[in-house]
Amino acid sequence: MRQLGVEERRARLAARHRLLPAARTDDPAQIADDLVALHSSDPVTVYLSALARMRNPSMGAVEQALYADRSVLRHHAMRGTLWVATPPVVRRMHAAATVALVGPQRRRIGPLLATAGVADPEAWFDAAYADILAYLVQHGPRTAREVGEWLPHLRRPIDLAPRRPGTAVVAAHTRVLLLMGFEGLVLRTQPTGTWVSGAYRFAGAADWLAGGLTGVDPTPASAELADHWLRRFGPAATADLQWWTGWTLTRTKAALADCGAVPVEVDGSPCWLAKGDDESPEAEPWVAVLPSLDPTTMGWRDRSWYLPAAAAAAFDRNGNAGPTLWVDGRVVGAWAQTRDGELRHHFFETVPPTRRREVLDRLAELGGWLGGTRISVRFPGLVQAAILR
Repeated sequence: MRQLGVEERRARLAARHRLLPAARTDDPAQIADDLVALHSSDPVTVYLSALARMRNPSMGAVEQALYADRSVLRHHAMRGTLWVATPPVVRRMHAAATVALVGPQRRRIGPLLATAGVADPEAWFDAAYADILAYLVQHGPRTAREVGEWLPHLRRPIDLAPRRPGTAVVAAHTRVLLLMGFEGLVLRTQPTGTWVSGAYRFAGAADWLAGGLTGVDPTPASAELADHWLRRFGPAATADLQWWTGWTLTRTKAALADCGAVPVEVDGSPCWLAKGDDESPEAEPWVAVLPSLDPTTMGWRDRSWYLPAAAAAAFDRNGNAGPTLWVDGRVVGAWAQTRDGELRHHFFETVPPTRRREVLDRLAELGGWLGGTRISVRFPGLVQAAILR
């Protein structure tokens, strides 16, 4: 059995996640593909994750890829969260992860509709789907607010937390749009505001993407997704893949077997590599300033090999990564932006002066990319409050 050490693991991360200066590219779609997908729960992440890996960082290039070329798309997938990926990967993720979200969500919302006076929730869903799709086909991408204004009969209020009356009352059409996304019927398109906004317009999936999302067999899609992930994040343990995908353990093991994953050991612990992945890159020096929820920071369940104990405060209590500073494959610090736009930082450990200067230069570059734009981090690390104090 092949044996790998932590240094080789870090070297693979740097090269495959385009964090080495020589590995950078100006193609946002290629960046997304090389990370499998970019996190989009926070809209800022997509842009800053891409810019950190570009030779000539450009907000416009990312926006062009998202909304003009449509070489990358935004869609709910693994663990029910939003991602941005290339169309082939989005279709694969949809079959392997998203469709499994539909049943539980309909079973949850159906009784709430019944409580709100809908006699046949399933028939109501079907009619709502048809009405919304007809509206989007006729009028093009529209916001949830516009859908509700045009189709007022779908704005029926439902209480998502009936045991706590009045705490989570929403218009039913917003849940319908979420479900239609899970079913591959709609896609999120351009937001109503700037690049930091998460208020997206919706379009019919087949109108936004030729051929739509559906029609892919979940079993081979799961194997292809597992293989893709291993080629970008391997070596990794079964638990890492299970956490990243949100699959059951049984499904995770089946996908690993179906893609021909090869067992290896990393510092004595069992892991997997993709079939034929025999590369052993040389370690090179590098630094990075990464945003909250960056795929590199969030890619594994076991983070001990790149996250020193002192750096645990870079994450929140739910395991979401805040903005981080990296040196040679390890999280060494965190950063935050003040209300007036200043970028501040904190190092969790002593960093040699030359490397520290490289990190701060990269942080200054980020300030230039932002150009005074104030960003709001939706998942700040525990250390952020102390940085901003």
